[in-house]
Amino acid sequence: MDTYSGSPKTEAVEAVDQIAHQGAEDDLSDFEFALMRTFEGFARWQSECLGLVSDLAASGPEITLLNVIRMNDRPKTIKELARVTNRDDVPNIQYSLRKLASAGLIRKTGSGRGGVTYSATDDGLEITAAYDVQRRKLLLQALEQVPGVENRVGEATRVLNILTGIYDGIARSATAQRQA
Repeated sequence: MDTYSGSPKTEAVEAVDQIAHQGAEDDLSDFEFALMRTFEGFARWQSECLGLVSDLAASGPEITLLNVIRMNDRPKTIKELARVTNRDDVPNIQYSLRKLASAGLIRKTGSGRGGVTYSATDDGLEITAAYDVQRRKLLLQALEQVPGVENRVGEATRVLNILTGIYDGIARSATAQRQA
């Protein structure tokens, strides 16, 4: 068996390995671009859906914060909001919360580092309920046209949760390896 580097057999094996690796790399790149486009489309959908029920101009992440604050009808801390949304940009979260509070959709209660919570106001409850109606009417109706959507969305959710862990882990590794 010829394992000598540079032999035609070794070069052929290396070429096949490189093509296979490149195929997986291309698939990953395609997936990452699809993920970015999905995020942007989702944020645009959130803004347009909110526009059906409110005059508030809000970004997708701001609408997400409003809906998370409403979840389970209990106040949330910034730490909880950051954890649930997998965000670490606390200053941007704070800015969004001020914007939502100024619009009268949420209220801030408590004081101190850990004692501040955010909850939906009556207007916030009304808008999130109306948003949910539009979401059901438009999005769920559109998804019903996709055969087997329930299973596909469930599987996609599992894969995305796994990938979230992988991306978070390698982000930590990259941060630790960063040179000064």
